Amino acid sequence: MIFSRVVGNLVATQKNKNLKGAKLMLLQPLDTKGANAGEQFIAVDAVGAGIGDIVLAIAEGGSARQAYKAQNPLTPIDTVIAGIVDVIDTEDGVIRLFD
Repeated sequence: MIFSRVVGNLVATQKNKNLKGAKLMLLQPLDTKGANAGEQFIAVDAVGAGIGDIVLAIAEGGSARQAYKAQNPLTPIDTVIAGIVDVIDTEDGVIRLFD
């Protein structure tokens, strides 16, 4: 799983027919303290995330297709947003992402 922040929407007028209606989001990976950690990437949204949300993404094709509940097992999904994070509870304390 990849801890990330949603930083944008991606609009594609032409895409695979199995992705019709799919919401594509641009994600920025984060480290455990919330700082940027790596290159941005695109994921299919399975949970209704929005810009600014902290999310968990799955970056393994087969698992991503299952999380998205793709009708066709050949749907070209590599990464999917599988959850929206509200609170992080660590040994150092609780980090609340939304006040």
